[in-house]
Amino acid sequence: MEQSKEYSHAKKRVEAKMGFYTHFAVFVAVVLFLAIINFFASPGTMWVHWPFLGWGAAVALHFVFAFLFPGRFAVTEDMIRKELSKS
Repeated sequence: MEQSKEYSHAKKRVEAKMGFYTHFAVFVAVVLFLAIINFFASPGTMWVHWPFLGWGAAVALHFVFAFLFPGRFAVTEDMIRKELSKS
């Protein structure tokens, strides 16, 4: 049972990291696409930095929770187990 619990935790951490990689790849692709549109459609007015900054902050938070504080998933699982034991 203990090995499956460890496997479950590891799987969730890997899924969180893969979710970040997907989020980051989409972020880079969209920001590059917006930069190209900005360059050709309105080269005199730079607006691409606004979506970059806003979405970039979300990507940075995703990084923090996926890599720096991955323990939040263990806390969530403990809370779920406690709720299940009440019923």
